[in-house]
Amino acid sequence: MGASKPVVALVGRPNVGKSTLFNRLAGRRIAIVEDLPGTTRDRLYATAEWGDVSFLVVDTGGLTALETPQGKAAQRPRRRAQNGTKPPIGQTAGVESGLFLEEMRRQAYLAIEEADVVVFLVDAEVGLTPDDREIANVLRRSRKPVLLVANKADSARRSADAVEFYALGLGDPIAISALHGLGTGDLLERIVEALASSRVLSTEDEETAQECPQIAIVGRPNVGKSSLLNRLLGEERIIVSEVPGTTRDAIDTRLNFAGQPLVLIDTAGIRRRGRITPGVEKHSVLRTMKAINRADVCLLVLDARDRVTAQDQHIAGYILEEAKSAVIVVNKWDAVEKNAHTMQEYTQQIRSMLGFMDYVPVLFVSALTGQRVHQVLEVALQVWRERRYHISTSDLNQLVQDAVARHPPKSRSGRQLRFYYATQAEVDPPTFIFFVNDPELVHFSYERYLENRIRELYHFTGTPLRLVFRGHAKKEDKR
Repeated sequence: MGASKPVVALVGRPNVGKSTLFNRLAGRRIAIVEDLPGTTRDRLYATAEWGDVSFLVVDTGGLTALETPQGKAAQRPRRRAQNGTKPPIGQTAGVESGLFLEEMRRQAYLAIEEADVVVFLVDAEVGLTPDDREIANVLRRSRKPVLLVANKADSARRSADAVEFYALGLGDPIAISALHGLGTGDLLERIVEALASSRVLSTEDEETAQECPQIAIVGRPNVGKSSLLNRLLGEERIIVSEVPGTTRDAIDTRLNFAGQPLVLIDTAGIRRRGRITPGVEKHSVLRTMKAINRADVCLLVLDARDRVTAQDQHIAGYILEEAKSAVIVVNKWDAVEKNAHTMQEYTQQIRSMLGFMDYVPVLFVSALTGQRVHQVLEVALQVWRERRYHISTSDLNQLVQDAVARHPPKSRSGRQLRFYYATQAEVDPPTFIFFVNDPELVHFSYERYLENRIRELYHFTGTPLRLVFRGHAKKEDKR
């Protein structure tokens, strides 16, 4: 973690309410909440605040001891559902989640290692289980400050039942209901106290004074987005699998690259709309869209074996619609048979298929072997800096004057387009306002010509430009 904020990790068995508490502490719905064990599989980060204290809260997948027959049998809830429709506590809902039990454990252990304080959630409705005892043993060995929290204590009876968790030897259980917000204020007070006692609170956040670009990794399912992130980080922070749809949440990872703090956002793959199933996958796609919305730069990952597909075009179109900067990353380049012209041929096809993004740089990488992966963040940060570049008003007006002199606009309906003044109104994205005698006289081809002239001199690599034309009547035009 490149951030200077202290870290609080939420751990516990599957389906004890970690994601619900995570959303409650973060103040917004970030983690996907579904009544299925195993819904959260990677580490999720968000900033939480209490008073004048700010810290990072980390959600994790559930820890279980399903390897042992005793663990399976002993995890039946104290108060079982009458309809029998829910899977037993501790079992994953179907084969899909079961594929990732070991990976979920590893991610949870990594979260414990990097945490300053651990919040251990147990279920006041289910009661004490063998898995709770095993997790408690793990936490004691970690030597990290631990707060024992009995969730789902939304009645006086369940709060009273929480006393049985004293048997874990981790101190007084804090009874809360993350769903209803009961007791969460007391929990936050205890978290702040634990952080203070562990001497990890800093008086100021070093990163607040620095600009922190947000870089989202997006693309179709199974093109290697998580593998690329792991290669960039140099560690397996995100679960990687050949099963499409492994990443469900938009996951923020903070790091420092060449002295620049930044946030990498790994996202779920975006399928064609007709193939998006309801439930968890639908929520994942919505979060991917939101990740694009809040990103500065999007790394659009393509599979070199498939070249450019219609779905790649769709995702690129969404990036453009949101006016986000982009870098096209052609992954799995090691799997392509190549000659001296292969890269040029691929680039030409990409330019042709994504003609509306001809300003975007193209990188050919292999997340598997690490080939050219070092260029990805270098180029992404270059694009981010160019996105924030501002052209002075005098330079912009000189550019427009020269462009009009070189190639005057054609008259339309006997009227000639005249340019009076231009200014760059915004960065992020760069937005230019041109005051003309009549915006209706601006043909789209001449708008494109002006954009090309701006790019010739100032590049704005990887960044869309917004050109706005406004009417401005001069005295001679009122005759």
